[in-house]
Amino acid sequence: MRAAIHDTFGEPSEVMKLADVTTPAPSAGEVLVKTTLSPIHNHDLWTVRGDYGYKPKLPGAIGGSEALGVIEAVGAGVDEAMIGQRVAIAGVHGTWAEYFTAPAAGVLPLPDMISDTLGAQLIAMPFSAISLLETLRAKEGDWIIQTAANGAVGKIMTVLAKARGINLLNLVRRAEAAQELTDLGIENVVVTADADWKDAARVIIGDPGAVSAIDSVGGALAEDLCDLLGVNGELVVFGTATGAPLTLSSGTLIFKHITVKGFWGSRVSSDMPADDRKRLITELVTLAATGQLDLTDGGVYGIDDVTKAMKAAVTPGRKGKVMIKP
Repeated sequence: MRAAIHDTFGEPSEVMKLADVTTPAPSAGEVLVKTTLSPIHNHDLWTVRGDYGYKPKLPGAIGGSEALGVIEAVGAGVDEAMIGQRVAIAGVHGTWAEYFTAPAAGVLPLPDMISDTLGAQLIAMPFSAISLLETLRAKEGDWIIQTAANGAVGKIMTVLAKARGINLLNLVRRAEAAQELTDLGIENVVVTADADWKDAARVIIGDPGAVSAIDSVGGALAEDLCDLLGVNGELVVFGTATGAPLTLSSGTLIFKHITVKGFWGSRVSSDMPADDRKRLITELVTLAATGQLDLTDGGVYGIDDVTKAMKAAVTPGRKGKVMIKP
């Protein structure tokens, strides 16, 4: 089969390449999935660079961790009735290929009303977002601040927070990004490039401040987020678009009793009780099936254009995840 692989760690556009590799066979408890679409996530790029919590075995590592496809074959102990089912899966490895294997218990059959584009990215980022929301102190009626609100998780969070009655302040770095969110009907958008952005934020969230803040940017913005939190607020580090170390004020942390912690969706998912996971997945599928949650793509590339796909994935201004179509 054809697959997008890398033999060394490095910049994805430089090290990813097309190769012919052996088609995998499903082991006991697994299914073989024929890939329809597979998104390029930031954590996929970090993995290729060797900077993620998971490091694949080299050489010949196949990229990708989420996909939508059709079950082609099943391993021992798996019901053959699953063959032909259209499913989504995340948290696996090697999805940038014509075929990949996955645990049978981990695939999610999808109803026809969920498009391929939405289904291909329904689990990883949405599930991380809903898992994060589940762990935050903020509840119905409270305020959450999120950075990178125009990103995939940011847009998903606007849907999830609204469904749960939680108020959301959406921070973006560019006026163009703010316009994009406004065009989507998203409210409470503030551009951090504006000189008076913190004053505008305070007008929106009120004097008590926010209960929770989610940072996906890093750097000096963390200190600003802490300024906007109320007493006993929490700052949760979800990502780092800039790669810059967090800047924090000791005084603000001390006098407001602010908690700072990280969030890694992969670890949270693996530690989550099965009943809670099923409940959250059901909530996501329901939102998707009813049209409340909809995700677009940032371009679809054939697997033979993997270099172009990698370059597109790091180009600012995308409206969705770049997809690989084998």
